[in-house]
Amino acid sequence: MADKKPLREFFGRLVVTKEGKRLGVAKDIIFETKSGELIQLVLKDTTPYTRNLNIEKTNQGELLIPYNAIIAIGDFIVVSEEDLI
Repeated sequence: MADKKPLREFFGRLVVTKEGKRLGVAKDIIFETKSGELIQLVLKDTTPYTRNLNIEKTNQGELLIPYNAIIAIGDFIVVSEEDLI
């Protein structure tokens, strides 16, 4: 049986690439209300490294990580940098 955790436990976790580069901290998620499908992870406290990436942003300038780029969620949220572009 899969281990289940409330979503709020993931907010505040460090988001890193699979190569170990820090991107920022998980702030929120965006999901499709009708289907419940997760669409994007919203980052806060982004690092200077993220300026080199062509990542979609909110109107407030927060970075949006596509859900399909997330590889693993544990102590960190690991994303594939190739899937960000």
